[in-house]
Amino acid sequence: MSEALLKIADKEYKLPIIEGSEKEKAVDITKLRAQSGLVTIDSGYLNTGACTSAITFLDGELGILRYRGIPIDQLAEKSTFTEVAYLLIYGKLPNNTELGSWNENLTKHTLIHEDLKRLFGGFPKEAHPMAIMSCMIGSLSTYYQDSYDPENPEHREISIRRLLAKFPTIAAFSFKKSIGQPAIHPKNSLDYCANFMNMMFSVPAEDYHIDPEIVKALNLLLILHADHEQNCSTSTVRLVGSSLANLYAAISAGICALWGPRHGGANQEVLEMLNEIKASGKPVKQIVEEAKDKNSTFRLSGFGHRVYKNFDPRAKIIKKACDTILTKMGIKDPLLDIAKELEEAALKDQYFVDRKLYPNVDFYSGIIYRALGIPVNMFTVMFAMGRLPGWIAQWKEMIEDPNMKIGRPRQIYTGPTETSYEDAKKK
Repeated sequence: MSEALLKIADKEYKLPIIEGSEKEKAVDITKLRAQSGLVTIDSGYLNTGACTSAITFLDGELGILRYRGIPIDQLAEKSTFTEVAYLLIYGKLPNNTELGSWNENLTKHTLIHEDLKRLFGGFPKEAHPMAIMSCMIGSLSTYYQDSYDPENPEHREISIRRLLAKFPTIAAFSFKKSIGQPAIHPKNSLDYCANFMNMMFSVPAEDYHIDPEIVKALNLLLILHADHEQNCSTSTVRLVGSSLANLYAAISAGICALWGPRHGGANQEVLEMLNEIKASGKPVKQIVEEAKDKNSTFRLSGFGHRVYKNFDPRAKIIKKACDTILTKMGIKDPLLDIAKELEEAALKDQYFVDRKLYPNVDFYSGIIYRALGIPVNMFTVMFAMGRLPGWIAQWKEMIEDPNMKIGRPRQIYTGPTETSYEDAKKK
């Protein structure tokens, strides 16, 4: 095993260097504090590996994303969302029998308890669906208190299936609540994505036609968001789960983390930006110039990525799907027209090309969700539904690791030194 040598004053410390299957290397500082009394500082954990994981490989420099070793473009072309969920959670693609049993299990657990449904009535109409989702997912644990022990393998399995199955039902119910329509129950005759679309858009007064192209597009969107290694929400799920909180509690926390505009709210910001551009009446060419101007307050959403320093591999896939869907549906929407014009202008502009500020997955996903009729305040919920298998897989991997430890980051204190108590009330 290779080692790194750390020299502090007149002392030297040997630190192991570990290497991953894709030749990534890391200095293992696990014993540094015990040996030297020192900790490391890494604001935002941007250069800290919190775990080893066999789930997702991401290379931001080369634009690579693989689930369990399989490139994202192959899964997007050949797989379904429930199959990808199985792959992430159990480490392999299911055979026909396993996939059939998996899908049947998910179908059987789609209904939610009637008492749980009553909780929707307690939220105001204008409540954000993410607030509802976090509350309702956490509340699920109260209905299954006899089977949510993370250390019990049988409890883990039933919790995983229940959560994956009920999440779309709760998401659709939260949408129906926001628009004052009755909740539509799931149908066992429909697959995962078709069931969700039916619960979202059908009404008791008439039948809803489920377009297979729309179902295909939804499968694709969910697959592309299914996991993205140790991001903010995934790390939150792991941190909460490390306390042995039940799966529902850990996922509820992950939903809250995803809600933030710097994380899952990005595709919502894209549509809000497009609305601003439309309201301003400015030509896209002028908008692009403002985006390049350091003195301008305008910021272009949906371009570039914190991790990918080249083109987002998911964006390449979703751009093609976006073009296909918009053409097939023949949608005439001024916001979508602005988005397409903005995309074309930015891709041709040398400023964006030199800085590799390409449209990312959030730019295209927002456009597609709007085309499918999904409202802006549901965009982050859709992100959460797609990310759910990844969160579960990461939680399961951590719980089953015999070396798991409760998360407990260190700090460097910068407050006052010891100060005697003085009663300020007497001054």
